[in-house]
Parts: sequence; C-alpha cells; structure tokens
Amino acid sequence: MATVTSIADLGRHVGEVVTLQGWLYDKTHKGKLIFLQVRDGSGRCQCVMFKGDFDEATFEALKSLPQESSLRVTGAVKAEPRAPGVPGGFELALQSVEVVQAAQDYPITPKEHGVDFLMDQRHLWIRSSRQWALLRIRATIMRAIRGWLDGAGYIEMSTPVLTPAAAEGTSNLFEVDYFEDKAYLAQTGQLYNEANIFAFGKVYCFGPTFRAEKSKTRRHLTEFWMVEPEIAYCDLDQLLEIEEQFVSYIVQTVLRENVAELKVLERDVTKLENIMAPFPRISYDDAMARLKQMQADMRAGVPVLRHDGAPVQGIDDPAQLDIEWGMDFGSPHETALTQLYAKPVFIVGFPTAVKAFYMEPYPDRPEVCKSADLLAPEGYGEIIGGSERISDHDVLLQRIREQSLPEENYRWYLDLRRFGSVPHSGFGLGVERTVAWICGLEHIREASPFPRMLNRMYP
Repeated sequence: MATVTSIADLGRHVGEVVTLQGWLYDKTHKGKLIFLQVRDGSGRCQCVMFKGDFDEATFEALKSLPQESSLRVTGAVKAEPRAPGVPGGFELALQSVEVVQAAQDYPITPKEHGVDFLMDQRHLWIRSSRQWALLRIRATIMRAIRGWLDGAGYIEMSTPVLTPAAAEGTSNLFEVDYFEDKAYLAQTGQLYNEANIFAFGKVYCFGPTFRAEKSKTRRHLTEFWMVEPEIAYCDLDQLLEIEEQFVSYIVQTVLRENVAELKVLERDVTKLENIMAPFPRISYDDAMARLKQMQADMRAGVPVLRHDGAPVQGIDDPAQLDIEWGMDFGSPHETALTQLYAKPVFIVGFPTAVKAFYMEPYPDRPEVCKSADLLAPEGYGEIIGGSERISDHDVLLQRIREQSLPEENYRWYLDLRRFGSVPHSGFGLGVERTVAWICGLEHIREASPFPRMLNRMYP
C-alpha cells in the first residue's frame, strides 16, 4: 500500500510510491499527457498522467475534471528541478486517481475578478495560491509571536472580550446588551493585563479586538487580532528595546520559514532582510518638523526623497501633510515618515491629549506623554502602539476625571495604584497590519481569513 504523505514532505520520498489527498488546482493536457496541479494545504505539486497507464475512459474523464474537485492521487515521486509547484522540484508520475467529489461550476476562474466579487467568495478565495501563501505567513507570524514571548518568560493570560468600560475612548466601541446592563466588545486587554503583572511580572494576551471606527482606509479593520505584552518594573526606554527585538525576531522567522510563500507573493525580501534591531527613534517634535519641511519642499518643487534616494510615493498633494502640533498622525503623515527609513522607526513622545488616559506624562513636560508608535517601512504605518503607564494613583484619577470617564467602572484599575504600584509599560501589536507589511499587501483585508470592515460582515 502506498504511503499517504503531504506535498511538503515529497522530498523524503523520492523514488517511492505515495498517495496525496487534495484538490485539483489546475490542469492542462497535451496529446498522451495530462498535467494535474494538485494542492493539499501544505503545497502544490504537478502530477503527470500518461495515457498508456490508464484505461481510455478514465483518461478522457480526467481531461474534463472540474477545478477544485477533491481527489486522491497515487504515483512515484520524481525529483524534477523544472517541475512547477510550491515548494517545487518534485512531481508525481501517476498510477491511479480517485475522484472523491467532482466540483461543478466553481465560481472563481482564471479570469480577472473584482475585489467585491472575491470578497463575497472569500470562503473560496482563500484556496488561491496568493491567499494561501499570505495566510500561511500569518500563521508563522502568530506562532513567532508566542514563541518569542514564551521564550522570554512571559505568561499568556486570557482577558475578557466583554467589558464594562472603555480603555481607549468611548467613540469607537461596539455596545452590546448584557442582560439588563450595557457591555462593550473589548478594544484591548491591556487594563486587565496591568492587573496580571502584579501577580506574574511579565504577561501577554493574544486575541481578537474590536474598534467601531467608521474608516474605509486600507489599514483599518473593525475586528483584528492583537498581542499585548505588559511588563512590571519597565520604563519606556526598556520597552522600546523589547519591541525592536520582538519585531526583528518575527520578520527573521518569516524569512527563514516561508521562503516558498514569499516567492509566491513576489515579495522583495531584500526590504525585509535588514529588519534587525536597533531601530531609529525620533521624537514627535522632530517628526513634525520633518513633515513641515517635506511639505515646504513639495510646494517649492524640491524633490522629497526616500531613504534609498527615490522620490517619496503616495503623497501627491502637499496639503495631505497639513498638520499642527498636538494632532495625531494620519495615514499620509505615517506614509511619508516611514519612507525616510529602511527599518521601522519609533516616534516617541506624543501629545498627552491625543493618547489614552493611562499614559505617563513627562514630569517636566506634562503636555507630552511617555508613548511611542512603531511605524513599519514602505508606507505601512503604525504596527505597534505602546507606552509607560501612569503608576501614581492621584495622577491616574485626575486623568480619568479630565476625560469624564465613569470612576466607578475604573475603581478596580485605580486599586492597582494603591496596592504595590510600580513603574510598568506595555504595547500592542496588530497582527493584520504586520502581515500586510511583511507580505507587501496593498490592503489589509487580505491579511485576515475573513475580514470585518465598515461595509462587510459576509461571509
């Protein structure tokens, strides 16, 4: 009996007869040969049928076997450097084919389809080679996240999805009925993780978060996955060192483990190979000055150049860079700033007024808080937001009152500053934005298996 194996393991079975269980990705036929492209989840392989090895009826029937039919194929594994597929280099000389189910009228064909059509067919679109590759990279990124944190002594903790209060502002919450009370889908698990550090020192939570932002940009989803480490006895400078080591590990893991998938995506890996700590750091004030200078240069007709000497892309009108001190950066500002660097760049020290209530202000400059955003290169923008947290009870209470937040809902959070408070910091990394950057995607919707956006909740 032939050994059942996967396409990813064909290299271990050269010269042997094996069985693959999968689906028909594509096929061509020429004279006495039929070439089946079979995929099984681990990769894609060319399987060759020679007419003389099959009866006439079977050979003719397989010429018209529809795309995405499920099948079992058995044959001898051959090393063939020219054989197409992923990872490629092997093919099967078929001895038998069993059709498990013949698919009919598969809606996604080799012709061009519009984005809305493909998103309506997302449950099928993920079978395509490009979507398969980037979602496998997503899985590597999520595994690398846990691997680095677990290896560094962090403990994963579960935090609630239903919460009684906002963590980062009340304007972008999904409100739900909770028996006779109101609850909200969690924007973050951070506040609960701050409680966890006083028991465990270093923790992280990892799961879906929800933002009811009415945004249609290429960077926004209403439901996305986020990992949030939190660390006791950690200041902002220490936090940034952790972040750059963490991100470097994720990128280098993908480069090592997803060579075939990156090739399918035609990703320019030279732009990822130098993503190693340390990362450049500039202050919010310096970033503002650079944006103002870029805007002035554009208006004067002076070329604004990227780090590699090429013109800055994605900014067609200098008015897109309009901004005043005290405002948060929008997508055009982040796009412009990230093109000045070959690596991710930290923007440090945002105005207190535009950041969450729990961020520690600088003692000598309270209008600025100990916060930092990490912007990915190539115009991908923010992938991490982090800060040192307020550790003083009275300062935190003042911030809660300044933002008119319900004190009763934060009584437990204030308790953390009454019973053994310490300096502590943390950050959140958005998985889908990280996937979009590493994979070189134009839109974040492809970075989620089933994205949720302002105008989409199907399938």
